[in-house]
Amino acid sequence: MNFYDIQIVLQEVPGQISICFSITGCNLHCKGCHSPHLWKKELGKKLTTDKYLEVIHKYKGFATCVLFMGGEWHQKVLIEYLEIAKKMGYETCLYTGLSKDKLSSEILTHLTWLKFGAWIEELGGLNSPITNQKFIDIKQNKILNHLFKI
Repeated sequence: MNFYDIQIVLQEVPGQISICFSITGCNLHCKGCHSPHLWKKELGKKLTTDKYLEVIHKYKGFATCVLFMGGEWHQKVLIEYLEIAKKMGYETCLYTGLSKDKLSSEILTHLTWLKFGAWIEELGGLNSPITNQKFIDIKQNKILNHLFKI
């Protein structure tokens, strides 16, 4: 699994300071995608366990959530990294363009939140009243899109 970048983000998971891993290799290729560079799986650097641990240890006590932008196509590694994050006390989130029913239940059990749904430009993102995308609390199966409205 390769990552393009690692950022500290404040808006992707409301109420959380998130360590965001942007994973390369997305094969959905949504028209109007804001990150088409993430389509190339060979782009970026390998997210080794050592690198992952270095980052999440560095931000322990500051960041509260580990967020993966993609990566569900690397199910085994993704689950391993989500488990590590949870054991360290982090909340977890996955942003995917897939529909929820296309994700394995194994991934879902390791998430606190999930953003799902393909990007459809004319429908907009999570802050749009007509979006097809959903941001949900996994345990409560509750849609939280209202948290993105301005």
